[in-house]
Amino acid sequence: MSEQAAFALRRHNPDVLTCIANLSNDEVFTPPEFANEMLDTLERAWAESNDGASIWADPDVTFLDPFTKSGVFLREITRRLTIGLESQISGLEERVDHILTKQVFGIGITRLTALLARRSVYCSKDATGEHSIASGFDRDWGNIWFERTEHTWAGRRKVRRAHPLTGDEQVIEQDGTGRCVFCGASEAEYGRDSDLESHAYALIHTHDIKARIAELFGAEMQFDVIIGNPPYQLSDGGFGTSAAPIYQLFVEKALELDPRYGVFVTPSRWFAGGKGLDAYRERMLGDHRMHDIVDYPKLYEAFPGVKIRGGISYFLWDRDYDGPCTVQTMWDGQPVGEPVARYLDAFDVLVRWNAAVPILEKVRAKGEPTLDAQVSSGKPFGLRTFVHGSATVEGLKDPVKLFGSRKISWIERERIEANSAWIDQWKVLMTAVQGTSAAVETKFLSRPIVAGPGTACTETYIVAGRFDTVDDANRMAQFLRTRFVRFLVSLRKSTQHATRDVYAFVPAVPLDREWTDESLYVRYGLTDQEIAFIESQVASHDVVNVEEDALAEDDAGA
Repeated sequence: MSEQAAFALRRHNPDVLTCIANLSNDEVFTPPEFANEMLDTLERAWAESNDGASIWADPDVTFLDPFTKSGVFLREITRRLTIGLESQISGLEERVDHILTKQVFGIGITRLTALLARRSVYCSKDATGEHSIASGFDRDWGNIWFERTEHTWAGRRKVRRAHPLTGDEQVIEQDGTGRCVFCGASEAEYGRDSDLESHAYALIHTHDIKARIAELFGAEMQFDVIIGNPPYQLSDGGFGTSAAPIYQLFVEKALELDPRYGVFVTPSRWFAGGKGLDAYRERMLGDHRMHDIVDYPKLYEAFPGVKIRGGISYFLWDRDYDGPCTVQTMWDGQPVGEPVARYLDAFDVLVRWNAAVPILEKVRAKGEPTLDAQVSSGKPFGLRTFVHGSATVEGLKDPVKLFGSRKISWIERERIEANSAWIDQWKVLMTAVQGTSAAVETKFLSRPIVAGPGTACTETYIVAGRFDTVDDANRMAQFLRTRFVRFLVSLRKSTQHATRDVYAFVPAVPLDREWTDESLYVRYGLTDQEIAFIESQVASHDVVNVEEDALAEDDAGA
């Protein structure tokens, strides 16, 4: 065994894969320590299903990372197998060659990452090269494949043009206006020349993934374990930095390969939100083959320096399992409480905190309607964020006070585009976006604004309720300020967005009294331990209702 092989197959300090910078927040390198946590979870699940046997002592188990970047999963699997198979294949070179040629496979997401992964696993970007620790390959890519894949564009905008020679009218498709039929990528963003990466990932750019894998690795190949960290999102061609998640597409394609186990790390946003993730969430919550979920809610904890709002998590899917999923939350490197086995489809979203489940069950047991039924959708008066009126009412025939982004202004009533009947009601306004860049969110909702008759707002706000009297409006504002309400909101709020759906766990209590946390705790029969948990998660709001203060808070949150 060469010095390169010995170096590659033992732990060393520093580990180069802890030092490389991430490609972006969309394509995140997995730290080696985190990859090993996922492999430990796999090891326990395998032993549980195989009478205590070690997965690393089985020379026939096959592994695939179909979205390999640094190669860390394949490298760590190889290291573990090298130790576990020693009693069966005594020669180190023979053992390593068997592992690399028969058990460990990958698909690079770009040409660069494919080369990096080969270097991590084979000690050479060429699997047949002189420095490679594998001796049984006859192809330079070994078992870590990459070839450029192209997007398939459809839905291009059609325009009528006169033929340059005949003058006849013709209909042509306008280049750069389509979307990929597989991943939804914008042609304007990803219709690139061959010298740039297309980001058309091979795994999700096919209608028949089993046939595609057979082309790459042989028709007889069936993977026992599929593991990895897929790309997270692609620009969808929307305004600014608008992007659509794609990690769910990778997970779905990987599971179509029918592995014995699937182990994937993704953003946790799918638990309760995310653009276009409703069908995926419903499928995953209802899949009783979900065996384990390990969740890291705290920003930056799992992937230091990478800002993924809502945190990240990994899960283990077990093809032959049918039962509750064990959920464990991690915070500052330590488990929060004991893991709890529960069915994920008890609610329409995944409640990430085990301690929150019994609280929510007590609230729902009363069978009360929920607040989302009365909260407005976005853009309640039809006015975009950038709409601003005059600084004063001077010169306006029928002025309406407008609550907008960072300031109050005045506009003509006739400019209100929707729900004009609401103008002359008492209203409680809440910012549609609430949160900061802090690693830990503790407020979850802005302070409510009680807006009287003759007022409206831009889409900076949503209308949490409309009332005939100021007393009812003030009672609603007080209710929304409670830790109890904001705790229930937090169970559905995975990002800064505080739209109508985050209020779906909040009961619509009667406004015949002024609600406080103490009276709400009594109403729902919460224990001292449950109260302590709520108050550990949610900070108090100062009891203020000054317009300038609320607008200042909006300015800071933006």
